[in-house]
Amino acid sequence: MEVNMSFSHDMDDEYEKFIRRMNPPRVVIDNEAYKNVTVIRVDSANEHGILLEVVQVLTDLNLIINKAYISSDGCWFMDVFNVTDQDGNKVTDEGVLDYIQKSLGPESCFISSMRSVGVMPSMDHTAIELTGSDRPGLLSEVSAVLTHLKCNVVSAEVWTHNTRAAAVMRVTDEETGMAISDPERLSGIKKLLCNVLKGSNKSRGAKTVVSHEATHTERRLHQMMFADRDYERSEDDPLEGKQRPNVCVVNWHDKDYSVVTIRCKDRPKLLFDTVCTLTDMQYVVFHANIDTEGPESYQEYYIRHVDGSPVKSDAERQRVIHCLEAAIERRVSEGLKLELCTTDRVGLLSDVTRIFRENSLTVTRAEVTTKGGKAMNTFYVSDSSGYPVDSKTIDSIRQVIGQTILKVKGNPEEQKSSPQESPTRFLFGGLFKSRSFVNFGLVRSYS
Repeated sequence: MEVNMSFSHDMDDEYEKFIRRMNPPRVVIDNEAYKNVTVIRVDSANEHGILLEVVQVLTDLNLIINKAYISSDGCWFMDVFNVTDQDGNKVTDEGVLDYIQKSLGPESCFISSMRSVGVMPSMDHTAIELTGSDRPGLLSEVSAVLTHLKCNVVSAEVWTHNTRAAAVMRVTDEETGMAISDPERLSGIKKLLCNVLKGSNKSRGAKTVVSHEATHTERRLHQMMFADRDYERSEDDPLEGKQRPNVCVVNWHDKDYSVVTIRCKDRPKLLFDTVCTLTDMQYVVFHANIDTEGPESYQEYYIRHVDGSPVKSDAERQRVIHCLEAAIERRVSEGLKLELCTTDRVGLLSDVTRIFRENSLTVTRAEVTTKGGKAMNTFYVSDSSGYPVDSKTIDSIRQVIGQTILKVKGNPEEQKSSPQESPTRFLFGGLFKSRSFVNFGLVRSYS
């Protein structure tokens, strides 16, 4: 049975390669049509997931998609995107334009359609995927355990949403600087991290996965939080009174489509987040219209499930709405943005997040990168008790870490003066200020 399934998959893959060779993708980049935007048009043979591939390439290049028109009825797929760089200018960098052509144009048709664009397998690091209950100090605890186990964090991305947390962390062995391959050691790392993630919350599970496989970090985070059901709402949901994205799903019976409309505040990577979620929920986008005017974004999708049917029930409709709301909210950056740039060293992330924890700050989102021996980290932090971050607290932290090393993006005084209730802010904010890892029975005291 397994042999037959493998043979069937290989045949499907070869057929898709054949279709791509007969109908190679075509990319046209036009910098003349409009004064302030670059127009990118992509035509290719249609297949499930192709829209996500295209959007992922543009998003990974940090391009801003202002407008888009998508049509993929039948066997052909056509996308038109109006994009700018992060400064709102046309895309003129030859390196960027060449990358788009190579990633989406004819040269890409000889790569398996199951590929993940922009992701390269690597044995230089070990990827650790974590999901569990969010709480103040969680990133500090995880980082400290990794440091104790002689693991160096070379990159990480952490999201929190609806009392849940997810992270993809890439680590190396402290001594060799390479991936960790010893099965017994990996098993020990998984066990200790899982204990940290569980904490005192026994009602929801925690999960730790160690892998050497290639993965697209942001797509994996969406998949992990979706699998963790972060879109489910409790009756006492603290966000119930908060402004949510306006998501509507109705059926167009004449055409057998379900029409999804989204109105919300615009932000970078918004299109990727919604297309990623629809794709992972096994919906096919046949037509779409994306329009951004000022601070607001409007998205309209005409979808069917991969089995060819529109949304069949009210329960399915509600699930689509809740999952899209969650996908949009996950990347919304609560709190104050802090940027850290300094020489990388083992234990740096553990030290920095410990200082945040000791000052009653909780990390709501984090991006950790290292390049050329430099650590470039971004943290979004909020006061654990729900109040705006005190500027004196930030000044104190910067004095400890270094005024030139840690910079503040935005002014703490500009935050709202009233406490903000959120699933990532907790009443007992100082609970972890003096808690030792000895209390968890995980590691010996190292401080």
